[in-house]
Amino acid sequence: MTDLSFKRVLVTGGAGYVGAVLVPKLLQAGYGVTVLDLFLYGDEVFGEYGKHSELRQIKGDLRDASAVADALTDCDAVIHLACISNDPSFELNPDLGRSINLDAFRPLVQAAKKAGVKRFIYASSSSVYGVKEDPEVTEDLTLEPLTDYSRFKADCERILEAEREPGFTTCTVRPATVCGYSPRQRLDVIVNILTNHAVNRGRIKVFGGDQKRPNIHIQDMCSVYLELLRQPADKIDGQIFNAGGRNHTVAELAQIVKDSVGGDLAIDVLPTDDPRSYHVCSERIAETIGWRPSLGIQDAVKDLVEAFEKGLLPDSMEDSRYYNIKRMQEVSLS
Repeated sequence: MTDLSFKRVLVTGGAGYVGAVLVPKLLQAGYGVTVLDLFLYGDEVFGEYGKHSELRQIKGDLRDASAVADALTDCDAVIHLACISNDPSFELNPDLGRSINLDAFRPLVQAAKKAGVKRFIYASSSSVYGVKEDPEVTEDLTLEPLTDYSRFKADCERILEAEREPGFTTCTVRPATVCGYSPRQRLDVIVNILTNHAVNRGRIKVFGGDQKRPNIHIQDMCSVYLELLRQPADKIDGQIFNAGGRNHTVAELAQIVKDSVGGDLAIDVLPTDDPRSYHVCSERIAETIGWRPSLGIQDAVKDLVEAFEKGLLPDSMEDSRYYNIKRMQEVSLS
């Protein structure tokens, strides 16, 4: 479509939780899309869009230079989602996590520049801040990552800034924890865990409860990436944006799930030794490009409940495709 600034977008990790929702939206918006992914969670995550004439799917490893070069063919924008996601999955195999989340990053960025890519959008994480006492955690605060997963996310942010140059626009997003329904569902993140247990077990376990967990609806997360493609370069070049909705404690999230699911639902509160408590302010992205979330936790829970009722998430307590660690253990990725 002639009114689009970019013709073809490479989405690394495009068959993952967020990518399975984002890729169809990009196609709907008129972009050509190339996906580079290992497809560990299935080959059919795009549904009817899997046969779209403007979708190119490459089953390949981010660490494979030839696969990356192939994937970058004709692409003028990159949305980099691919990584070993979240701390427990990363800790399962730290060497694997480092090789994908950090070591492969600079070669990818440099290959993108060589291929003529004009815009590179990087999905970092709000966990890079560590535990902050500040009431508003803004992008200007120091980064104090607590784990290798978040430390490497912060390292990649610095690498991307070092590689930025005229004509190669870069932007980093620090998302809150994504929640809601996706064709490549994750049931190992907080809101989705609580909803799965509420619907299928009739009770919720809350470990601690006072820790804050910022979340963002998966539809809102996708709208961030679409908006960053639309923006003029000078608005976003070199920018770092938090992206989240309201900050809730775990106990508040459990109550929202209970109220949304309804019925005689029990909440068990148990002690925890997990100190992680994150809260982020997303005013910069609102003030800079006008993006604000339009959906809340209730919407995510509602979407998940509907998916359960429609039978879209069978065997949700056991099937490894919903749980990153289980699937990684099965495939023995190295």
